[in-house]
Amino acid sequence: MTRLSTTLAALAILSVASSASFAQSRTLPTSQQLARFGLERAWWGQATLDSGQDRVRFMVLDEQSLYVQSSGGLITAFDNETGLKRWAVQLGRHNQPSQACVSNDGKVLVITGTTLYALDKIKGDLIWKLALPNSASTSPSVDNQRLYYGTLDGSVYAYDLEKIEELHNDNLLPQWTNVALLWRYKAADEITTQPLSNGLTLNFASRDNSLYSLTAADRKLQWQFETDQAVSAPLGYSPGFIYLASEDFNVFCIKQDTGSVRWQFVAGLPIRKEVRVIGNNCYVFPHRGGVYCISKISGERRWKKPYMEDFVGATKNLVFMTDNLGQVSIFASSDGAPIGALPLKDFSIRYGNELTDRLYMATETGLIVCLREQNKEFPTYHMFPERQPILPEFASDDPAADDADDTAAADDSSPSNSGFNF
Repeated sequence: MTRLSTTLAALAILSVASSASFAQSRTLPTSQQLARFGLERAWWGQATLDSGQDRVRFMVLDEQSLYVQSSGGLITAFDNETGLKRWAVQLGRHNQPSQACVSNDGKVLVITGTTLYALDKIKGDLIWKLALPNSASTSPSVDNQRLYYGTLDGSVYAYDLEKIEELHNDNLLPQWTNVALLWRYKAADEITTQPLSNGLTLNFASRDNSLYSLTAADRKLQWQFETDQAVSAPLGYSPGFIYLASEDFNVFCIKQDTGSVRWQFVAGLPIRKEVRVIGNNCYVFPHRGGVYCISKISGERRWKKPYMEDFVGATKNLVFMTDNLGQVSIFASSDGAPIGALPLKDFSIRYGNELTDRLYMATETGLIVCLREQNKEFPTYHMFPERQPILPEFASDDPAADDADDTAAADDSSPSNSGFNF
């Protein structure tokens, strides 16, 4: 691995990227287009790519950064709120098979070929790398103690993060990777979904038509849920529940700890896209069947729209989707009322953001744009609201308004207004 900023080749790539950014800026959505829907550009930037042959392959978001991975093994990290480019790194050989990255509090983990790289999240420096025993079929995943990945031969491997750090400190990586291996579990066929861990249990699906739940520490089988056909869609998730979509037309909402089915929804067509969960809504995209909005609690259908192909993001009242013309169609999340569409065909790489209310899109050549609601300086967290940063409260410039607020607060605290609604 070579840090791009320290090589002449990197300077050339950055120069080309800068020129491409200038030329492509003409394709950015205008303020007038966005203002019609109460939106604005938060930022835009150019990922580091070899413009001659590279294309954007993955976008991944966490609470601090947006990571853009290219087909040639380049990964660029942006501050997800300001667009500041933190770093750009080449991993492995050009065009070597790779998986989408994942991050934890301090590291970004990327599988390229049969090597797993750990990078410093802020600086992009290589921390350590592991030599993996098998080719990955999924992205890695991490919890506080372990990292996991699935393979083409149906295996799931778990590694001890603390042991990896010890081996790294003793300069024993990657030669002694196997010392950090905790366990291996073998399913009957290829692992098709990224392992999902809450620290206690690990869930993943296999091409043997099954969803598995293991104890994360020692791979004991807790439960196994079988479908009639392959599970080809990534697992949807909201805290405590897994959303399993399969080729047999069904979506199942399954309790993560017990494997019991909370509800089942029949879409009538194979489902190959991840079920997306925002608030109390689930969005299901059957193959060439539009989108269903269903209740997260009961699985009941709320509304349906034809010609929608994938989820892009959501604000408090709006949901954004890719339609069959490549536009970003906008609907009211409450009843599916059509609001309009943004003609952003050039920005064909769209991150399905369930984490916050920001919209992230890219061109194949690496021009990135982040959209937000007008004057919405701080994001709203959808999936993990407890991670929302604590925002400062500011006093009003109007003393009369402050007095009115104080009076209202006193009224709200009176016994006649206290109690709970169920």
